[in-house]
Amino acid sequence: MAQWTSAVGAAQLARQLKAQHDRPAGPNSRRPPAYRALAEGVRLLVLEGRVPVAARLPAERELAVALSVSRTTVAAAYEALRAEGFLESRRGAGSWTAVPAGSPLPARGLEPLPPEALGSMIDLGTAALPAPEPWLTRGVQGALEELPRYAHTHGRYPAGLLALRQTVADRYTARGIPTMPEQIMITTGAMGAIDAICQLFAGQGERIAVESPSYANILQLMRQAGARLVPVAMAEGLAGWDLPRWRQVMRDAAPRIAYVVADFHNPTGALADDDQRRQLVDAARSAGTVLVVDETMVELPLDDGLEMPRPVCAFDPAGSTVLTVGSASKAFWAGLSIGWVRAAPEVIRSLVSARAYADLGTPVLEQLAVNWLMRSGEWEDAVAFRQGQARGNRDAMVAAVREQLPDWEFAVPRGGLTLWARTGGLSGSRLAEVGERVGVRVPSGPRFGVDGAFEGYVRLPFTVGGPVAAEAATRLATAARLVRGGAGTGTDTPKSFVA
Repeated sequence: MAQWTSAVGAAQLARQLKAQHDRPAGPNSRRPPAYRALAEGVRLLVLEGRVPVAARLPAERELAVALSVSRTTVAAAYEALRAEGFLESRRGAGSWTAVPAGSPLPARGLEPLPPEALGSMIDLGTAALPAPEPWLTRGVQGALEELPRYAHTHGRYPAGLLALRQTVADRYTARGIPTMPEQIMITTGAMGAIDAICQLFAGQGERIAVESPSYANILQLMRQAGARLVPVAMAEGLAGWDLPRWRQVMRDAAPRIAYVVADFHNPTGALADDDQRRQLVDAARSAGTVLVVDETMVELPLDDGLEMPRPVCAFDPAGSTVLTVGSASKAFWAGLSIGWVRAAPEVIRSLVSARAYADLGTPVLEQLAVNWLMRSGEWEDAVAFRQGQARGNRDAMVAAVREQLPDWEFAVPRGGLTLWARTGGLSGSRLAEVGERVGVRVPSGPRFGVDGAFEGYVRLPFTVGGPVAAEAATRLATAARLVRGGAGTGTDTPKSFVA
């Protein structure tokens, strides 16, 4: 009986490996033998979760053709992987990926570091800040006072509490977008909102156009839903959205959904202007594509005097094209896990009906806490505090990286929580691996792309500041030196994957 549960095609694996191989080597780096480089490339893909564990790899001859190398090279690489515990084989069943005994299974998304590991590891993997106090405590206390009104019910509200739906609708109305509570569904975070949208609009095999790069966890959610991702390249720096390319993709590929982060894009930090927003909506409407707009970062402008553009849904007054997703996670605290969808009432009804087969509703206490904060005015104070935190962290991180890693290139975003850095020709995958050995956790660029793109990038969130940001940059510089000197390639299993 075969032990593999999925398969990786030769062409797909070759694209992912080529992206690693094509990174320019540093002046003092050592090029390993071809078979060793191939084995190392596959091992990195497995450790980062970009090739799943228990995935059947192509036959030796098939992969050799795709990579334009000899079959002997592939056979030697597979043998090295078997010796290290990253590959298992059985005659007649092929070879499939594995991890050494006792090692945790790698994840394909961006998971928060366990709290018990925070003492020894600087975690730059998650773009989320600690809870703002005393506002969280006040919100929970206010929620507890209102809870008895709801405790006598079954507690299931598939569309969300009417009080919070009204509050969220009022906030859109205050932004110049008249909205009724019937246009709002409360969800379990932004991920819950986008998952519900994908389930309703994008079945198995449907095309979804995504920014390239884009938010790693959303890309993985869409892959698991069986979607076919169509990447649309972002412009360099903070220029943002290539509208001619978007129009071409929507016209030629006819994606069912297009997913964009127009407000302080994750990971680049770009901010779409009014004209880009208008053109995105027009292109989606012409193609019959549902435009899903992620607003989770919209409340985090960091530069004084920055005038925010109009919401994307302002360019779709009928509500037939744009579905807007919001969340309390970035502006307030991810631990509340409260998100929402704004759409036409008939779309909300369909989403609510489909939800009956998923989670049946979002926890009541957390909804009451967010509603209390927004209704009391405490939300604005907490968000202002959060902006100050993020601004200080951003400035500290930018200064530290410029000092410790002067060859890294990046544009400083005017808001949001993420910095997208080009790593001076080094492999982001190897930096991420070696970084964990030296005590800093950073996500590599390929997690934010499709089929191995962005190997030369890492994402740095504004989650630490002051001396911690300086130490994080110091550890990244150490990792960069090790990678540049060849220590990022070898046969040893990284310590962070040894139980």
